Amino acid sequence: MPVTDSIADMLTRVRNAASAGHETVSVPASHMKMEIARLLLDEGYITKFELTDSEKPTATLMITLKYGSRRQPVIRGLRRASRPGLRRYVGWKDIPRVQGGLGVALVTTSRGIMTDRQARIERVGGELLCLIW
Repeated sequence: MPVTDSIADMLTRVRNAASAGHETVSVPASHMKMEIARLLLDEGYITKFELTDSEKPTATLMITLKYGSRRQPVIRGLRRASRPGLRRYVGWKDIPRVQGGLGVALVTTSRGIMTDRQARIERVGGELLCLIW
């Protein structure tokens, strides 16, 4: 079944896998999804990610989730901010602080996908992809 919003599909798969206590989750790969996974790894929300079947047209991104004490998932929440039916663009001054700065907002800018902190430092705005806490 074709998916119209592949980013929302990725976030939903990660959210469902974390709430179910799965160790890994597989997602159809794309360049944007790999950048999102890289930022999740840099921010400490996942343990690792790897691209499998990279020579095939149906490449898969395997994401290993991270859990804390008593098997609580590190990712408490994921929310898609901008969607195909309603794009949400923000200037660098208007990028929201997620959970008072404890979470991360991912922004796609003219300089690539970056976190809210990095976008404020570089003073660049763009499309607000998702909020993670």
